[in-house]
Amino acid sequence: MSVQLNQKNQNNYSQSSVKDLSLWEQLKEDWIAHGRDWTKPGFRAVAVHRFGVWRMKVKSKLLRSPLSLLYKMMYRKIRNTYGIEIPYTVQLGRRIVVEHQSAIVVHGHCTIGDDSIIRQGVTLGNRYLERPFDAPKLGKRVNVGAGAKIFGDISIGDGASIGANAVVLKDVPPGATAVGIPANIVYSVKSHQ
Repeated sequence: MSVQLNQKNQNNYSQSSVKDLSLWEQLKEDWIAHGRDWTKPGFRAVAVHRFGVWRMKVKSKLLRSPLSLLYKMMYRKIRNTYGIEIPYTVQLGRRIVVEHQSAIVVHGHCTIGDDSIIRQGVTLGNRYLERPFDAPKLGKRVNVGAGAKIFGDISIGDGASIGANAVVLKDVPPGATAVGIPANIVYSVKSHQ
């Protein structure tokens, strides 16, 4: 029943991107996605990310400076208190849920699509030191299990699931499930668009 309600709510949202929404509209969606609980560490981490992106739109460096200082303080507070690192350079979609706290590291050049879920212990990072800007690209509705590691310039398709503690080193097709070390595809269905 909740899955049907969730899909119904997703269908009611317009097809606009994060860029089309104001900071407050983004925060409202994120707050709803996190169960309307502003005390959740995941909501706080996403909110700080949204603020970091928003403050870069302030044209005047004089006005942006205090906002940047505030962002850096909040980012460090989230990282040091909750163990969640999501730099403002990450391309974060709409209604991203960071379900639990602790040991979550997201590379600054990652892309995470709308309605995706990230759990505790997840690392999204580069695979090779000589390629520091390679980072994973997650599609929409990606479900990343606890402890999963996704490394390198790879794509995770829409509606894919990454199993707990999986180590993903290659692309995962839409609607597929990847489990194991290194991860293998164990189940695949056509993605519902």
